[in-house]
Amino acid sequence: MESAKETHKVYLGIGSNLGEKEANIDTAIEKIDRQVGKIIARSSFYYSKPMGFESVNDFVNAVVLCRTSLTPHEVLGMTQGIEREMGRTHKSSFNKETLTFDYKDRIIDIDILLYDNLQVNDTDLQIPHPRMEERDFVTVPLAEIVRLIP
Repeated sequence: MESAKETHKVYLGIGSNLGEKEANIDTAIEKIDRQVGKIIARSSFYYSKPMGFESVNDFVNAVVLCRTSLTPHEVLGMTQGIEREMGRTHKSSFNKETLTFDYKDRIIDIDILLYDNLQVNDTDLQIPHPRMEERDFVTVPLAEIVRLIP
C-alpha cells in the first residue's frame, strides 16, 4: 500500500498590474491549484499603487493558501513556470550599485510568503518572504485568509 505524501501549507502572494489584472490572478490561481497544490483559501482582491518603482498601472493583489507535497524549491520552480506560461519575461533583480530592487510592470507575480513554519535563506529563495511585512498588499489579504483557517 502506497503511503500518502506529506502535505505542507504554503501561502502565496499574487499580483498583476498589466492587462486584465483580476483575470490574470484568477488564471494564476487555477494553474497553482493544478500544478502546485490544492487551493484551500483565497483572499479578496486588494488594489494598490506600485511600490518601489514608478508606473501608471496600479496593482491588483491576492493571497492564496494551498496544500502541497512539493518542496519549497519545487514550489518556486512551479510558480516561476506559471509566470513564464502567462507571459512574464523577466523577474525583479537586485541592483548592487544602488542596493535596490529593479521592479517593472508585470502581467503576473507569484511570491512564496510562508511555507509551514520553515525558514529558508538561500540566494534564490527566502522564506518567510523578507519584505512581506512592509507591504499592505500582502499583509491585508494574508490576514483575511488566516482568519478563515482553523
